This record gives sequence, C-alpha cells and structure tokens, in this order.
Amino acid sequence: MTEPLDPRVLGPLLIWAIRFVDDFADDILAAWAERRRLVAVAAATKAAPTGWAALEEWLLPMARAGHPLPANSGKSEIQVATTYIAALTGSNRGQVSRFVKQHGLAEIAAEGPGPCPLRVPVTGRINGEPWREHVDFHEAAVLMKHLGTAATITLLYLTGMRPQEVQGLRSGCCPDPDPAPAADGTDGRHLIHSHHYKNVTDDDGNHISAGEVRQVPWVAITPVVHANRVLERMVPEGELLLTTVHHKFHSGQGHSGALKKHTLTLRIESFANWVNREAKAQGLSDQTIPKDPHGAIGLSRFRRSLGWHIARRPGGGLIALAIQYGHMRTVLDARTSSSYGARGRGGIHAILDVETALAAADTAARLRDRVAAGENVSGPAARRALTGAAHTPRFEGRIVPRTFARKASTFLARDGIVLYDNPDTFLICAFKHDNALCEPEPGASAPRQYDCRPGCGNTVRTDTHARHLRERADELDQFAARAPGPVSKRLHANASRLRATADTHDATAHPVEALT
Repeated sequence: MTEPLDPRVLGPLLIWAIRFVDDFADDILAAWAERRRLVAVAAATKAAPTGWAALEEWLLPMARAGHPLPANSGKSEIQVATTYIAALTGSNRGQVSRFVKQHGLAEIAAEGPGPCPLRVPVTGRINGEPWREHVDFHEAAVLMKHLGTAATITLLYLTGMRPQEVQGLRSGCCPDPDPAPAADGTDGRHLIHSHHYKNVTDDDGNHISAGEVRQVPWVAITPVVHANRVLERMVPEGELLLTTVHHKFHSGQGHSGALKKHTLTLRIESFANWVNREAKAQGLSDQTIPKDPHGAIGLSRFRRSLGWHIARRPGGGLIALAIQYGHMRTVLDARTSSSYGARGRGGIHAILDVETALAAADTAARLRDRVAAGENVSGPAARRALTGAAHTPRFEGRIVPRTFARKASTFLARDGIVLYDNPDTFLICAFKHDNALCEPEPGASAPRQYDCRPGCGNTVRTDTHARHLRERADELDQFAARAPGPVSKRLHANASRLRATADTHDATAHPVEALT
C-alpha cells in the first residue's frame, strides 16, 4: 500500500503551500500581470529615435556609473534583460540589442548583473516582515508555477481527492454557499462539485468525453476554498483549474487538458527545492523540507497521508492545521456526514477507517507494553482500556489488503473498547460514545480529539503520561521565565495544572493486577 508522507516532510510542505496561497498569491498574480504588460509593451513598440535617446539617457549613465545593469542571471549565460529594458525605456527590443552590442554592455552586465524589479507593491509577510523587497521580472513566471503547485498540494491533501479528481476540477466548481438553510443541513459549507468520466454516456450509449458532475460533492474546508479561488484567478471561467495552456508560464505551447500527473510530480519536487532555498535565505532553516524516507512525493501519497494524520494527529507542531484535522474527521466520516459522499471501495472513508484502526491497534499495543513493564494505570476508563487492549491484535507492517477496510470499520464500531491516543492532552481515550464530553456526532465511532475535555469518563493515563505531563510543565515554566508578566502567569498556571493532573494520576493509579 502507498506509504503516507513523513510528518517532517508534510508539515513544512503544507505550511509553505498555504503560505503561498494565503500570503503570497496577491503579490505573485500582480507581478505576473505586470510582467505580461511589459512584454506586450516591448513587443508592440516600433523602433524610433526617441527609443534610442531614452537608452542613452537611462541605460548608458547607469553603466558608466558602475551600477549593475538589469540582467537575467537565471540562465547559464548572463544576458542583458532586453525585453525589460525596452518596456521601461519605450524602445524597441532590436534597438536595445544593438545598443548593448555597440557599447559593450553585455560584458558589464556579466560582471555584476542587476535586478529587474517589477513596480508592484509587496504585501506578503513572513514573520511580520515583507517576503520580498520586490518581485523580479524574471522570477514572476517561476513564482506563478509554484503558486499553482502550492494550490494543487492544498487541494490534494486537504480534500482527500484522488489526483485525477483534482485534475478534473473546473473554475466555478466551488461556489459560495447559499446563506439560506438547506434541507440536508449543509448550509454554510463550501462544496466542490467535481466531474467524473468513467461510464458516462448519452441516451444512445455514446461516451460523453466531457463527463458529468458527480451527484455527491466534496466538502471544502477554508484552506481548500482559498486554494480554489487562487486557481480560479489563474484560468478563465469554466476552464480546468489545472489546464496546461494557462499553467505554461514560459515560452512554448502546452498540450490540451490538465497538467499530467508526471508534470505535477516534477513541479512538487521543484516547489520543495525552491522552498528549501528560500527558507535558508529567510533564516527559516527549521522550515525546510527534508527528503522523504520513502522516496518521491508522489501525488497518490497525499490521499493516504490525510487519513494517516487525521487518525494519529502527531504532536509537536510538525503538521499545520492540527485542529482542522478534527473538523476534517467530522466532514470525512461517512457515518456522520452524508454530504461528503461515499466513494465505494477504496474511498476516503475506507482509508480513514484503515488508518484509524491501525492507530488504535498501535495505541493498544503500547498500553499492553507499558503495563507489562510495570506501569500503573489511572482514569475512569482504565478497566475498559485494559480489556480493549487485551483483545486488540498487534498489526505488523503497513501493507493493507482491500478487504481490511471492511474489517477496520467493524473494528472501530466496538463502542467502549477502541483506544485513541491523544498526545496533545497526554491521555488515552477509551471511546464510549455516551460518556464522551467532546460531543461527538450521532453515530460517530471516534472522539473529537481536538476538543478533549477534563473530567471525561473515557480518560486513561499511564505512568508515562504522568511523566510527559511533568516534562511539559517544566517546558512551560522555562517559557514563562522569558515571557512578559500576563503571559508568564498563564504559562505558570498551565504548568501547575499539568502537574496537578500528574499528581492525581499518582494518587489514583493501580497496577494492572488490581484492575483485572
């Protein structure tokens, strides 16, 4: 089975993808529009004496003063930025080439190539500071490519769609919701209406190449809506969001249809390489994207990763939108949201069930290992948790047959004895629906881990949890020592609360023999 992306890879990848969509998109789109305008101006300008005079007045003094000349340094051979200079001076490109040759400016530019700033404001920020002094004329096309890639990554990961389903999305597929309440209770939600093509025929049995809209839409959370809107600004209305013609930002014509899977894979790799260079340049070495231990970041791995991270929600801030994962479970879970739509065998619901079952089995195995090592257990659900752990098999490896999806659903339906690890709150949830204070949806087989509440009857802790509580309390005290007064007080209060929880465990915990 396809391996999920490593959290250390997916965390910064998603952070930068959303940063592009939310923070950089306006700057990049404005820069691209200005670049296209300059290219059109340069192409339309006829040779005239005024153009030559403008070059003598602007470019020649710059060279004589030793200032860097506008150049394209991204190529193997540095070249004077002919089109950029022509557009700014109102000269003809041929005039610029002759002027450069006549005055030997190519050699000067090669010695110290200068930037080609586009006259558009920079509004995007990284850590409160502008992410660029300006966007460069020759950089705009590359940034547009990366912007489309960032939006694609967001769609692939935060919808659970298959790659071909994302490739089939069109502008207008995610309209703003009707403010009036809907009969099916989906009011206020953004829905994505995608096309499918298999077995789509007309009344005479002829295949309809344009496909048809799926009867059941996908639910779109906020980052997905933003990514969709960015792609809609890149293509004309009604076109494929990833149509090749409008995602070909360099010279040459693209083929018809959407970007191919291989092309998107290469673009994601290129995006990651750009991010790593930019992160180092911005002093954000902790936000670089490492190589994934399982190989290339293939498109199909995003879908598997969504289920993996919703089921396991790793802590430590490695994955962006941790809280959003909890909401995603609600909208993805077939048992609680009919609006998302089942996809049959191999659908996102099956993937989520498989990942959740594997995570629960791992939690049960860890609990068995801890009590076998002599750890004590506390919490109102301690006995149920030990019973559940004793009857849960240990899963080895990650190769899951298709038939396991059905078994996973049955496994998760055992209300009261399925164990969910919650590292953010340092406990295990032995989920029993009627006891849960997190207010799960009717029929839900998993807790709202992002809304875990003190005093819940499903709580279980071990000595390891108590130790982690105290370690976290020590970290908060260290932060508090360097924080301003009000913040310091809150951090110290949280640290005291965590230590009190650990003390309660120590006072109430029992060995496994006393509970079974």
